[in-house]
Amino acid sequence: MTEVGSAKVVERRTARQTHSPVIHEIVPQLGRLAAPVPSPDSCQSRSRSELESARLGRVQESRRTRSSVNAAEQVHVGIDVSKTTLDVAIEPQHERCQVANDERGIQQLVERLRQLHPERIVLEATGGYELAALAALGCAELPAVAVNPRQVRDFAKAIGRLAKTDALDAQLLAQFAAVVKPELRPLPDAATRELAGLLARRRQLIEMRTAESNRLSLAVEPVRPEIREHLRWLNKRISQLDRDLHDRLRASPLWRDKEDLLRTIPGVGPVLSITLLAEVPELGHVDHRQLAALVGVAPFNCDSGKSKGTRRIWGGRAAVRAVLYMATCTAVRHNPIVRTLYQRLVAAGKRKKVALIACMRKLLTICNAVIAHGTPWRYQPLDN
Repeated sequence: MTEVGSAKVVERRTARQTHSPVIHEIVPQLGRLAAPVPSPDSCQSRSRSELESARLGRVQESRRTRSSVNAAEQVHVGIDVSKTTLDVAIEPQHERCQVANDERGIQQLVERLRQLHPERIVLEATGGYELAALAALGCAELPAVAVNPRQVRDFAKAIGRLAKTDALDAQLLAQFAAVVKPELRPLPDAATRELAGLLARRRQLIEMRTAESNRLSLAVEPVRPEIREHLRWLNKRISQLDRDLHDRLRASPLWRDKEDLLRTIPGVGPVLSITLLAEVPELGHVDHRQLAALVGVAPFNCDSGKSKGTRRIWGGRAAVRAVLYMATCTAVRHNPIVRTLYQRLVAAGKRKKVALIACMRKLLTICNAVIAHGTPWRYQPLDN
């Protein structure tokens, strides 16, 4: 082959070559400290943006790793409350201690927990014995919450924990805090706690009066004067409590404005307005579905496969529900909106008790809307 022909062949081969060669250059493996040989296929030929994105990816991965480590190191505290002692469990440090359920012991507990910066502190509602510790933790701005004991016991059954002691209950509460993470709720102030305490005492006296009234008809003659005297004292004390509750309510501008709004609704009397303000601080701050579930008038499903069970109300705040029931019995006669709803449901074939529960939800929704919007209730009938 001549030189001219060889040159043409080289030109054709060069024209067929692409920018990236078909057969890559083999670069020998170098040590970590050796300088790399520049190559079209080495990392050094990549753009700076690609290298920066790779570095950012490694940084984000390290951040995720650190965040997972921090999540694993979050401190959760469980406190089992009794009349005289507080059993404390701190996880994941597996620390256990016990302090007295008095002012000095609670102060020691608060100082210890301040050093740990816990993610959540969980106590069980124990008939009022937990209030002092809960108030002290709240004043120290520690994330403490009181939960329903039934929820904690169901959690124990779910994880197979059957044994029950104070120390085990504290450990279980710490695990409950870490797994379930119950929502933190604002603690009521001192005035609200006092109002709720007076309201609870009024309920107790009413229950005692009902019991004594039932005994009077069956009691023998020598015992009846004593029962009548007790009934007179109970009536006098209940009247005094009603005046105290009214004075406390009117002394607060915020409570006074809210009570005035609630009393514009037909069917809402002084007992229901005080009960809602003292026992339902969420009134006006949550939607009507959440409020119905809190009070215990929301129907819950009971379905499985093709079976459609009966909707039933369950749980909630029984004291509020009892007062709301009595108010609804009045509202179905005097409130035009509630009365129309009740008549329509009964005409549709609903049982009267079911219709009455629906009217309880309706009355509670009206109360929630009046407080949320800050406007008095006003009936506006629809034009036919």
